[in-house]
Amino acid sequence: MKKFLNKLNLQNNITWVYIISVLFIALNAVFIVSEWYYGLIIPFIILILAFAIFALDKLVMLILFMVPLSIPLLDLVPNVEFDMYLPTEPLLAGILILFIAKLLFDQNFDKKIAYHPVSIAIYINLFWILVTSITSTMPLVSFKFFMARLWFLAAFYFIASQLFKKPKNIHRFTWLYVLPLLIVIAYTITRHIKFGIYDQDVANFVPNPFFSDHTSYGAVLAMFLPVMIGLAFTRKYKPYVKVIIWAIIVILLIAIILSYTRATWVSLVIALGFFILLLLKARFRFVMLLLGMAITVFLIFRVDIMLKLEENRQDSSANISEHIKSISNVTSDASNLERLNRWYCAFRMFKQKPVFGWGPGTYMFQYAPFQFSYEKTIISTNAGDLGNAHSEYIGPLAESGLLGSLSFLMIVFIALYTGMKVIRQAQNREIKIIATSVLLGLVTYFVHGGLNNFLDTDKASAPFWGFVAILVAIDVYHNKKGKEDSSEEVNEKPDQVL
Repeated sequence: MKKFLNKLNLQNNITWVYIISVLFIALNAVFIVSEWYYGLIIPFIILILAFAIFALDKLVMLILFMVPLSIPLLDLVPNVEFDMYLPTEPLLAGILILFIAKLLFDQNFDKKIAYHPVSIAIYINLFWILVTSITSTMPLVSFKFFMARLWFLAAFYFIASQLFKKPKNIHRFTWLYVLPLLIVIAYTITRHIKFGIYDQDVANFVPNPFFSDHTSYGAVLAMFLPVMIGLAFTRKYKPYVKVIIWAIIVILLIAIILSYTRATWVSLVIALGFFILLLLKARFRFVMLLLGMAITVFLIFRVDIMLKLEENRQDSSANISEHIKSISNVTSDASNLERLNRWYCAFRMFKQKPVFGWGPGTYMFQYAPFQFSYEKTIISTNAGDLGNAHSEYIGPLAESGLLGSLSFLMIVFIALYTGMKVIRQAQNREIKIIATSVLLGLVTYFVHGGLNNFLDTDKASAPFWGFVAILVAIDVYHNKKGKEDSSEEVNEKPDQVL
């Protein structure tokens, strides 16, 4: 009887597949005959809605795959008054609505994730972004920023943390971003060869339209390099797959070199130094002590350091050694000087509004009057169309006041502490490798965040919040003492716990 029912159920499922397929084809045929081509989007919207209702985990993974390939709306419709990444951000907005609805009606989100210290730090940061959006000088801009941060977190942190109950989804997360990223790399290098592979200026625009410039492109490449190296040392993959992984690592290295992104190179060097500290089993308090000492030394000798740096007049160059030397040029290198100009503007904006700031996302529209003529460079602009404060830590000072910056720093330090803790406590080799490589990927962005800020884009937000979610999931689900830590899957289905 049971076999009969199973067979009948299977037949019914197949019947529904045929019915839906025929309706899908018929609907598209009607739209084509009537020459209403926009209607062709409707069946795909219905398909996405079905995914959202019945397989939310798969929809999140599908969006992740589209992230490296997403394109800004302004590139498609130049005169539009607002911008968003297509097709990812509209889908993420839909996921946010569904996620909130599930929270309100089901009320069964895992409390171990909800009350994790990283999550609490995120709530504090979100609360202050909301407060400063209300007090913003440009409320519409700020609320768009707030909503974008919400939908990035809903998909790539909260929902992803539930997906990572199954360790194999950690691997899927990496592959679903890296594979389309390889398409972008191939596109970028092909264009670079076309326009001149040794031309450093060409590197600025060849990742378009997928990445706005070479700096965001380089930041993402740096985040995934340690993770792919980590995968190469796991025992999960067969030898031929590891050959493919090592080939991808080489491709990432080539892409990083050709990106001519100095912040990326600096972040990788510091990540390597941090890896050595991990090998030496350094504790979090020791790392914080080293960081505090470095900041103290800089503050004490800042005048001497700046005088020494001013002796360097090597501009950025296609020559790798000269390009590296130009990293510390704060005298004539336009890129470095413009970054300093943006930082000085942010500090002046902070002094004027130290509590609530000017509003999240408003820096690029408000900083122009705070520029001094003697600090401007050949690439300075008053139009607010060439980026923001160039720092994840300084930018919030201007936009959300002191608490805005401190609350984001709280996320960074608690995530760093969590990562170091799970590595130290890991009983399983695979878990230790994953946690180490993911933390190193995050460290590259922690460093990069001092020189640039990209968390308002899907390109950087997906891996950043995803990597944080991986560390939190390992801490909660896969790394408890007295429990064997392995790659065994948790039996709960992701869509049941959402």
